[in-house]
Amino acid sequence: MKVTWIPVLFAALNPVGALANHGAGDIKPYPAPEKGYQRWVFRVPPAASEEDRKVQIVVGKMLSVDCNRTWFGGDLEQKTVKGWGYAYYRLEKAHGPASTRMACPPGQASTEAFVSVRGGGFLQRYNSKLPVVVYVPEGFEVRYRVWAPEANMQNAQRE
Repeated sequence: MKVTWIPVLFAALNPVGALANHGAGDIKPYPAPEKGYQRWVFRVPPAASEEDRKVQIVVGKMLSVDCNRTWFGGDLEQKTVKGWGYAYYRLEKAHGPASTRMACPPGQASTEAFVSVRGGGFLQRYNSKLPVVVYVPEGFEVRYRVWAPEANMQNAQRE
């Protein structure tokens, strides 16, 4: 019986560990999305050497595009949950879409493609203990990539 209170006490003293074990309940400290915004959440799995990894948050939307490169502009801002200290991210506004606007070859049809937002703040540290919570304007969606180092380090040359 004495052993059972230790995990409960540890969870109470370690809120990050307590949240990591609750799955969908771990977003309770985060604010509800404001009018005109959506909240997107994802979780990355535990990994060895998490300090060497990064998470790229990719915000965008599906659009009909031609042969030109198309993108939105905007910056992802890091905010903090008051009273908890947990980070979350917010795209205040996306500008565009913008395009290279070059002439396309005759007869080339438009296609549906995911058009992402380019700007700052989209590459963040990897942390499997907390969910990644992102607020974006309605109509946008959130995807992500995990960046990890290659196994072999390369040598630089002194010049």
